[in-house]
Amino acid sequence: MVKELTKAEEQVMLILWDMGEALVKDVIEKMNEPKPAYNTVSTVIRVLETKGFVDHKAIGNTYIYFPIVKETDYKRFALDKVMNNYFENSYESLVSFLVKEKSLTNEELNEIIQLAEKLKKDK
Repeated sequence: MVKELTKAEEQVMLILWDMGEALVKDVIEKMNEPKPAYNTVSTVIRVLETKGFVDHKAIGNTYIYFPIVKETDYKRFALDKVMNNYFENSYESLVSFLVKEKSLTNEELNEIIQLAEKLKKDK
């Protein structure tokens, strides 16, 4: 089962999902300034390993880390959490919120409706 990530863990996972695999130094290079310390990122990655999100392969004494939880699986988990906590599991409430708060154009709203209809058919 997918578990919730902290902001730091999520930031590292987004980089790993994007890169496919990376050394700790590669992850740090992709981070915004001010860059965290090597040990900080290394600790976050080890925590991600214990949570079952990341694994590694050793080449000599160098570890190459890679995601074992798919980005789509985590997105689904995160969306389900938001839907449950903020929208009472109602996609209608979510779309209504987006229309009101994000000033969606008619074209964007039609795209959402078409996507929702397609997803219903595919189920």
